[in-house]
Amino acid sequence: MDRFVYLAMTGAKHSLQAQQHTSHNLANVNTPGFRQDLDQLISQPVQGPGFASRVYSSETSIGHDFRAGTPMDTGRDLDVMVSGKGMIAVQGADGNEAYSRRGDLRVSSMGLLENGAGQPVMGENGPVAIPPADKIEIGADGTISIVPTGQPPEAMAVLDRIKLVEPDTALLAKGPDGLFRQTTGEDLPPDAGVTLTSGTLEGSNVNSVEALVQLIDNARQFETYVKMLSTAEENDASSSRLLRMQG
Repeated sequence: MDRFVYLAMTGAKHSLQAQQHTSHNLANVNTPGFRQDLDQLISQPVQGPGFASRVYSSETSIGHDFRAGTPMDTGRDLDVMVSGKGMIAVQGADGNEAYSRRGDLRVSSMGLLENGAGQPVMGENGPVAIPPADKIEIGADGTISIVPTGQPPEAMAVLDRIKLVEPDTALLAKGPDGLFRQTTGEDLPPDAGVTLTSGTLEGSNVNSVEALVQLIDNARQFETYVKMLSTAEENDASSSRLLRMQG
């Protein structure tokens, strides 16, 4: 009986964890450049003497889906889409460099160039600072040019260059903040081969229909495991009644 209950209990637990992963992906279906998390439920053997016939379920993360999202034309000068497998370097909350595909850029009230999540974009010498300007343009190579406030259009000057990198996805890990970092802990060098397309955003690569189907599947799995626990309780009660009758 304990094997039956343990299997049902761990199955219910990990079905809930899988539901959390799927819910997180679905919640970011409209987040520009979002890369969905991948996970799966697997059966694991219980290790140790006398446990060879026992198994338990385990919810395991198997990485992230790095397929490109759908391009969306916005016509906005500060919306950019990164080419290929490239990423934009940003500054995480801990002050260290991290990487993102999110290209909905804006100028903060402090004059810093940041993405839609409020993470400062890194330039050649740290976070990019934008002085008051009438016009801001971002070139294909990440070059930021501005027309200072009150100046004629021909006064446009190069201010900085966004740091663009092309990481090895096998060496990337996503943090709770949604940013990617190298598992080695090192910062990546700029890559001149990575380009930007201005006026375009890359959407999330989450398929909303698939995510909804997965939500339903996870819920049904959880219900099945709960029914197994109820069955185990009923069987235990029946066994107790039979023992009392025999006594």
